[in-house]
Amino acid sequence: MLAAIDVGSNTIRMLIGECCDGAIVPHSYHRNIARLAGNFSLETGLSDVARDRVISILESYQKTLISLNITAVHIVGTAALRRAKNQQYFLSQVLAATGFEIEVIAGRQEALLTTVGVLSVCNSSDKNLMIIDIGGGSTEITAIVAGKIQLHESYPLGVVGLCEECSSVTDRQQQIDLIIKQFAEKLRRLDLAAHNYLLVGTAGTVTTLAAIHLQLEKYNPELINNRELSVAWLESVKQKLESMSVLQRESLPGMEQGRGNLIIPGLEIILAFLKLLQLSHLKVVDAGLLEGVFLNGCNCEDSVSYAN
Repeated sequence: MLAAIDVGSNTIRMLIGECCDGAIVPHSYHRNIARLAGNFSLETGLSDVARDRVISILESYQKTLISLNITAVHIVGTAALRRAKNQQYFLSQVLAATGFEIEVIAGRQEALLTTVGVLSVCNSSDKNLMIIDIGGGSTEITAIVAGKIQLHESYPLGVVGLCEECSSVTDRQQQIDLIIKQFAEKLRRLDLAAHNYLLVGTAGTVTTLAAIHLQLEKYNPELINNRELSVAWLESVKQKLESMSVLQRESLPGMEQGRGNLIIPGLEIILAFLKLLQLSHLKVVDAGLLEGVFLNGCNCEDSVSYAN
């Protein structure tokens, strides 16, 4: 068996399983909100508390892998680690505590790996797809036209950053609008703006919204994959969530614990992209970066080994 770990800016995830004819046969899946980007500082980087949280989770993952006698694992880190001035210090801490060597991937590589994961489960006959991965520290976007990737970009727009670094709703919206403008200009320069796209979303914001839509008491990826959410529903649930406290939000069926104050910024990003693309709905898939890393790691040379 193989394992892949995604050390995200908000969530840490691990997938254990096998590859069979290019498909994932899962053994187990682990997910923890660790908020690595929490209390982030441009001057010093990752906070002590956030680093400790992540290392504790990774230590528990290491124990699981040892119990299964799995030594091949591909581990990637994303936006929070890309930005952190103390990146190398944290990576050395992780290595000392767990033996894990984290590969900090570039934003555009993250977009490509996410696309691999999304396409492994996305059920669509559409040839023009816009894939969006809204993370804790960044948003990755891939444009596929006529079945071919034409654009893959990463933008410094994440739900943890919007939540912690913006002092007001207006400030938050200005940050979103700035990225939307940059992306729209990129589409125009590449002559990609006139196509009709299906927007496919992955990562915690959109999967949580799909779970809320389904009122899931227990999260089920199979029910989440290929669920469609309309703009009308997204706008109505945004109004409902805005009227609730964080604790009230987290009591809703389907709401992931620890996401109560992040869900509104995520919704604002989704609605902004839907408006830009003039779309009436969003398709949700559970698979994304983690699955892309796993499938990429099925090529043994792309995996790394860790010390027990």
